[in-house]
Amino acid sequence: MQFQGKSVIITGAGKGIGRATALLLAARGAEVVAISRTQADLDSLALQTGGRSIAADLSAPAAAREAMARAGTCDFLVNCAGTNVLESLLDMTDAGYSTVMGINLHSALICAQEFARARIAAGGGGVIVNVTSIAGHRGFQDHVCYAASKAGLEGATRVMAKELGPHGIRVSAIAPTVTMTELAAEAWSDPAKSAPMMVRHPLGRFAEADDVARGIALLLSDDAAMVTGGVLPLDGGFLAV
Repeated sequence: MQFQGKSVIITGAGKGIGRATALLLAARGAEVVAISRTQADLDSLALQTGGRSIAADLSAPAAAREAMARAGTCDFLVNCAGTNVLESLLDMTDAGYSTVMGINLHSALICAQEFARARIAAGGGGVIVNVTSIAGHRGFQDHVCYAASKAGLEGATRVMAKELGPHGIRVSAIAPTVTMTELAAEAWSDPAKSAPMMVRHPLGRFAEADDVARGIALLLSDDAAMVTGGVLPLDGGFLAV
């Protein structure tokens, strides 16, 4: 699973899963094009990977398209940019919905569209991995918009695989369980909330960002050459219980 001579665009690369993925793929030889909203995060990442950086707020469609144009034609795309607004259905706001859906779903579709257009123009081939969540499979309190965005991205993954397969482009999704990032800490720091969730994991722990990064690397690699249109649960057995 080495990536010498390959290039990868990673959205949400400044923190969490995106950053861990950037570091792992760079260590395995890939040229990383990191897209993130915060320049300081990109600067520190570039010192570690030597890759290119693009600061962009992907919630704005025009900015997402511009960022992808600047990224250029690469071999892989990892749609990792994500956010959450903790609201129940009864408390859901228009602003919260727009924020979550804009980043988690709309921007991912735009980035996939621009990546695919560039790959097809270059003769085809390539891989897209969309980072979703087990929240798209099970109901979690105060995650209504987040769940809708991740389930939507999994549905879109299947459509992308069908439409882009004839061009030699594989598209898969990876659905992590609770992953100990800054975003997850906000939602799961209360032991009263996290303990009942933890006991439903046969492996007895939540995921670390590196766990997810290794799963993404697998889906990008030639070892997954016949994998497209599917969702890989990276959940410590949560969905099996």
